[in-house]
Amino acid sequence: MADDKQSTSIPLTEHAGLSKNGNNASASGSSLQDMEDAQKARPSLPNSSTRKACYGVLQSWVSKKFMTGCVVLFPVAVTFFVTWWFVQFVDGFFSPIYERIGVDIFGLGFVTSLIFIFFVGIFASSWMGATVFWVGEWFIKRMPFMKHIYAASKQISAAISPDQNTTAFKEVAIIHHPRLGEYAFGFITSSVILQKDDGDEELCSVYVPTNHLYIGDIFLVNSNEIIRPNLSIREGIEIIVSVGMTMPQVISPIERIHYKSNRIPLNRMM
Repeated sequence: MADDKQSTSIPLTEHAGLSKNGNNASASGSSLQDMEDAQKARPSLPNSSTRKACYGVLQSWVSKKFMTGCVVLFPVAVTFFVTWWFVQFVDGFFSPIYERIGVDIFGLGFVTSLIFIFFVGIFASSWMGATVFWVGEWFIKRMPFMKHIYAASKQISAAISPDQNTTAFKEVAIIHHPRLGEYAFGFITSSVILQKDDGDEELCSVYVPTNHLYIGDIFLVNSNEIIRPNLSIREGIEIIVSVGMTMPQVISPIERIHYKSNRIPLNRMM
């Protein structure tokens, strides 16, 4: 019995150590829990919200300035790109000829092409040039497929021709479209007499283009219902191409008396 009691007894020093270690472990665990609770309960510092607000303002400012730079540089880039493409395109007509003879000067073919176009214009304005082009046009109009392409391209070129006698666009017109109270810009291209039982009606063929200028719709409108603004053909084309950004602040119609004095005869318009 004495041996059993001796074997099961624990020394006081060892028991004290165990209890001390247990107390230390529980104390450390409670201290960690208290630190976590303190961190969770700690209110957010005002510096963090201020930092977020400053970051949002900075981000908005940077994005706004970046978009402003894009808006400023976009038309400049498009202008330089189109100009560079046009120079290379026109330069490609005569530059191979200069390369064969050993002359390699950038832009020489472009200048030669411009001079060539200028002399073609002089030649076409003469009687002989008009006769030559008339004969060539006669042959092209006899070709089944090419005559349609040539006719369409000639009408487009006639719209911007400096010769007022051959200009396809006679006047700038404003018509009610697509409903009353809404207006559309267009160009008067010709006139026609509509024969009806109750009398003849004079109609004008008004071409309302898109911003591509060569795509649009044709409307037959009574000549009395057309508003004729004090705009030239060139100004009307600029308004269409610029999607209305070159629109003048005030548009006034031409006086009817002044319009009748300068009216184009029907035989010339047709």
